[in-house]
Amino acid sequence: MPARSRRRSARSCMSGERFTLDTNILVYSMDGGAGRRRQAAIEVIARAALRDCALTLQAISEFFSVAKRKNLMPVDKAAAQASDWLDLFPIAIVSKSAARAALATSVAGQLSYWDGLLLATAAEAGCAAILTEDMADGSVLHGVRIVNPFAAAGLSPEAERLLGGPG
Repeated sequence: MPARSRRRSARSCMSGERFTLDTNILVYSMDGGAGRRRQAAIEVIARAALRDCALTLQAISEFFSVAKRKNLMPVDKAAAQASDWLDLFPIAIVSKSAARAALATSVAGQLSYWDGLLLATAAEAGCAAILTEDMADGSVLHGVRIVNPFAAAGLSPEAERLLGGPG
């Protein structure tokens, strides 16, 4: 069985919820200046790969754009990393209905268009939560719960639950 298929069949989620990761988690994992957030983000991604975590095509694309713009790593390495995540995780792509939901969310002043699009796409992919520090922790929008994974001493309890307990 190919490695990709083995990874997919080996996934489980102790919380029983599918979740996604925001761009900031992907970026922190490659940002040498991110301090403790970098180590936490690396742990989150490694553990998420073993759970029911889907990434949005938007988050991976934004990662590549930020990594290139901020010179976080050589552009070929950023592209290779994005490609690896495309292979490792199930990928949720934007639909017309997600774009419409994001437009409505933005017009209502609830979120930026891009954050609304990320959440609407995640909702359509069956995600119950998103790990991010860029939105209001504990809020729910488009049926997706916002979870800030960072705590003073490691990962937040809710992030630990989604990731299947201490790593």
